[in-house]
Amino acid sequence: MRETQQVLNNWKFKACKDNEWLGAIVPGCVHTDLLRNGVIKDPFYATNEHDLQWIDKIDWEYEARFDVEERLFNASSLELVFDGLDTYADVYVNGKHVLSADNMFRTWKADVKSLVTAKDNVMLIKFRSPVQEDLPKIEKLGYNLPASNDQSELGGLGAQKISIFARKAPYHYGWDWGPRFVTSGIWREARLEGWSDSRINDVYVRQDQVSASEASLTVSVEIESEHAWSGLVRLSADGQTWEQEAHLAEGVNVIEIPVTIEQPKLWWSRGLGDAHLYTFTAELSKEQQTIAAKSVRTGLRSVRLVRDKDAVGATFYFELNGVPVFAKGANHIPNDSFITDVTEERYRHEIVTAAESNMNMLRVWGGGIYEQTIFYELCDEYGILVWQDFMFACSMYPGDQAFLNNVRLEAEENVKRLRNHPSIVLWCGNNEIDSAWAQYDEKGGWGWKKEYTQEQRAVIWADYETIFHDILAEAVDAHAPGTQYWPSSPLISLSGDINQHAHPLSTEGDVHYWGVWHAVEPFENYNVKIGRFMSEYGFQSFPEYDTVMTFATEQDLALDSKVMRAHQKNGDGNRLIKEYMDIYMSEPKDFSAFLYMSQVLQAEAMKMAIEAHRRSMPYCMGTLYWQMNDCWPVASWAGMDYYGKWKAMQYYAKRSFADTMLSFDKTDDGKVNVHIVTDLLAPLSGDLRLTLYDFAGALIKQVSTKVAVAGNSAAVVFSIDEQEWLAGHEAGNVLLYAELEQEGQLVDSKEHYLVKAKEQKLTAGTIHISEVEGSNGTLFSLATDVLAKQVWLTAEGEGMFSDNFFDLIPGVAKTVEFRLRESGERMSKPAAAGKVQARSMIEFLAESKVEQA
Repeated sequence: MRETQQVLNNWKFKACKDNEWLGAIVPGCVHTDLLRNGVIKDPFYATNEHDLQWIDKIDWEYEARFDVEERLFNASSLELVFDGLDTYADVYVNGKHVLSADNMFRTWKADVKSLVTAKDNVMLIKFRSPVQEDLPKIEKLGYNLPASNDQSELGGLGAQKISIFARKAPYHYGWDWGPRFVTSGIWREARLEGWSDSRINDVYVRQDQVSASEASLTVSVEIESEHAWSGLVRLSADGQTWEQEAHLAEGVNVIEIPVTIEQPKLWWSRGLGDAHLYTFTAELSKEQQTIAAKSVRTGLRSVRLVRDKDAVGATFYFELNGVPVFAKGANHIPNDSFITDVTEERYRHEIVTAAESNMNMLRVWGGGIYEQTIFYELCDEYGILVWQDFMFACSMYPGDQAFLNNVRLEAEENVKRLRNHPSIVLWCGNNEIDSAWAQYDEKGGWGWKKEYTQEQRAVIWADYETIFHDILAEAVDAHAPGTQYWPSSPLISLSGDINQHAHPLSTEGDVHYWGVWHAVEPFENYNVKIGRFMSEYGFQSFPEYDTVMTFATEQDLALDSKVMRAHQKNGDGNRLIKEYMDIYMSEPKDFSAFLYMSQVLQAEAMKMAIEAHRRSMPYCMGTLYWQMNDCWPVASWAGMDYYGKWKAMQYYAKRSFADTMLSFDKTDDGKVNVHIVTDLLAPLSGDLRLTLYDFAGALIKQVSTKVAVAGNSAAVVFSIDEQEWLAGHEAGNVLLYAELEQEGQLVDSKEHYLVKAKEQKLTAGTIHISEVEGSNGTLFSLATDVLAKQVWLTAEGEGMFSDNFFDLIPGVAKTVEFRLRESGERMSKPAAAGKVQARSMIEFLAESKVEQA
């Protein structure tokens, strides 16, 4: 019989010490089940997080009663399968112990054929407290290992950092943007799987050589058989078929089928072409009867990480189908502290946001989870490249044999699970550990080494190398051959000396630049501290007022209130936002205005960084800001908040990531350069118009010129002398406006100011909003009588505007569309906005007396 499944439902749970059972939903976790039953209050509200730290100190149990469907019961093989148990669990079926789990990231299976009956089976899962399980390991080890973001004190554990012992999502123990909720539960599907005779466990499409003319593949079909026999494997894809005889032995067999596809439709990242996907179906047959079948979807592409020596160091970029790709995107964290609350629609919203923001890459950061399958499927569909970390971050890890074996099995399973996804172009060992420990630089790193003796340091580093230089590298090489492995991010190279550890001016490898923010360096340093691939950098802001009010009251609206501090996980975060705002912007008139201005501040910082990186191509070939999303409502580095609302930064990123972009920079000798950056492969030629306006809209000076740049390049196309153009006009009362047109069509436009925002002489004006006739409330024209900066549009309707937080220049036309993405839709569609309001920077300033326009 064909393989068949039965998902297990009808769960209940309780604390092991209690008698009363409560209803549970699987997949889920203890925290979400407690909330659903009214036992605890909203974990994200106010300071409730602090009151819920008791949950991880006790043991919990889940029970399900089930009948076995007849077809399953009659199968000769019957397995209990858990795609994810979080984390320390013992499973019993009808009173018999069938498995023990100790890794959230692995699948757990047990043969239950001899244990189940047709009716009235009972399954019990006992989850041991991760805290009680791992505390003794510190005593056994003899010292704490570094774990910078483990909020052990909040968890009532003092300095005892236990997160490093559990193969569990590191961010559950707290991070500098997330709360501490150390969960337990059944976090992925639980089911019975039955089969007889033979089944197909896995189909792997290994891409040996792929070009536009031919794809040479090897398709590996893993077949499990109860006995030896001979049959036929038929493989089909896109109307073509291939067959191979299969002589199967009892147990697991791998049948390899060579496949050639002429003129394949290649898979491209967003902006370069279609993300075409093929479905490969393998069928196992005996005497022309299909015994088993399995389908997988993949895209055909060649990809490599190019690290060639050059005059200044070495390149670091991804080449897709022979084309160097400038990576544009962000770092992704889990979308929720409680992963099972993330619906497919929330995943789709994130990936559509990436695509609509002109991104082509997301980095799945190593402190979260190996994401749910839907995440990678969406990246495949939308052409979003994935830099995939293994789940290790900002900590050193133990090296006992049990831990290493656990890591090896975790790595092998997850590489095999994800290897058919064309979006995944890199596996990375960990986040920031090489540079944090800085083995070869006695004065470098985060100060971790000084806490340990030389003997302890030698052991800790040897354990590090075993995991990140051996085990993980071997897993990628063995199970996804041809896929690049990068041991740690950031890293220069595995040189085995001081030149291994990355720094902000590295001319090889990737760079995490945090001088802006943590070291309070000026935004302008983004223009000079540029590496070959900027895999992390960022600046914080608050979410908008409506989001803040989901966790706070009016009485809490102060930077130093208890609630606001509880929703700022980076200790100095609120002070840093205020400090930078004092440098670059005028004083906000109240806390609500502060929220708005924090978003504008963040957006301006990220614009400066992104555009500096893109202008520096091909020296720099990647810019991934920190971070894409949030796991709860909080002040953070995210471009969209927990509820999926775009902050100002997300709109700025959309503009600065445009496939063809205008950008300005100013030289030390007073020249202002206009750059064109294009990721498109065709050469670009067009007309550049540069205009100097005053803030009342008067045209002071204008020039037009023909411009041309090569495809996939960046170049200065025009320069002016700032003082010559000012010609006595006040720098704080004018702006430069560049427009690039091709055949009469506007390709891009960009404003440039000659002084900081706080030195700009803004005046009050009126923004006029008019609905475009015939648009049914979806299109709006905006006009202003004086310069309106960072115009923030809001609407009564559900949805968002095609552009927002933009500058409106008198006499320069601006039209925006209101859009909504219906459930399951690939992209947003026009929608009726209802009443639209526009507010600009001037209304949020302390010295302004302007009423809302």
